[in-house]
Amino acid sequence: MKWNKYTLKTTTEATDFVSGIMIELGINGIQIEDNLQITQEEKEKMFIDYLPDLPEDDGVAYISFYTEENADDENDENLLESLREKLKEANGFINIGEGSIEKSTTEDVDWVNNWKKYFKSFTVGDFYIKPTWESVDEKCSHMQMIEIDPGTAFGTGKHETTQLCINQLTKYIKAGDEVLDLGCGSGILSIVAKKLGAGHVDMTDIDQAAIDAVYDNFKVNKIPMDDVEVILGNVLDDEKMQQKFENKKYDVVVANILADVIIPIAGIVDRFLKDGGIFISSGIIYMKEEAVKEAVENNRGLKLTDVVKQGDWRAVMAEKR
Repeated sequence: MKWNKYTLKTTTEATDFVSGIMIELGINGIQIEDNLQITQEEKEKMFIDYLPDLPEDDGVAYISFYTEENADDENDENLLESLREKLKEANGFINIGEGSIEKSTTEDVDWVNNWKKYFKSFTVGDFYIKPTWESVDEKCSHMQMIEIDPGTAFGTGKHETTQLCINQLTKYIKAGDEVLDLGCGSGILSIVAKKLGAGHVDMTDIDQAAIDAVYDNFKVNKIPMDDVEVILGNVLDDEKMQQKFENKKYDVVVANILADVIIPIAGIVDRFLKDGGIFISSGIIYMKEEAVKEAVENNRGLKLTDVVKQGDWRAVMAEKR
């Protein structure tokens, strides 16, 4: 589907105010581009694969919004005229900047694919992980290769939390192990598990986009799914899912999500583990480390065994008593 994209050139100090004006006019889906540096506090709240390397802030910001290309042009013009009038009024007490509005067209496919320029191949332990659209680096041809196209699902593997999990899976997975991947995203951790010799693998995610990505990524890595099950749903809310996993029992359960989700999972995950089974959890910012450790220690069926650090992120491991 094609869209009209309108981009307003303004100032960083005016972005909040101008965004408010746009919302008042019924504009949704606002996109802000500026060179404001991300604060440490903001970084700690994020859970993304890449932070952009921004140039020095020049005080300029761009705010974009979209309308359907086939929509009535007169409606767009009326909207733009109302926006211009509001900006004129606001410029009397806040620096709006240039205030020019440029029009262009874009497609849905652009939004899906534009981020790909930031995803480059990398290595973790013995694994060489590369995007499907990039050619193989011959220097890494001796390594175990994993190809990933996350689509709109989370998980290229580049983020510290995923790398922590990959290293722990390498440490704990044994041939034939039964593995449960909670919050599987693109499926990269389950692919790693299979490459390490895992037997049956069950995977869950609350996002259909993740489920779709899993099938695509297993296919591109030529891994059969005869002994793989992918389930859409939330293990914390779905008692039938909990019962299924409890009846089955796993050698390894891995959850690379966020601390606020891992904490309640830690209260029930022992039910899914075989005796001596390992729970690998990551997605834990350093400020939440103690809370996750406390949740693990409060579950009498678990024994806290290790905490591994990478940058600001932590992986917490526990064993089924």
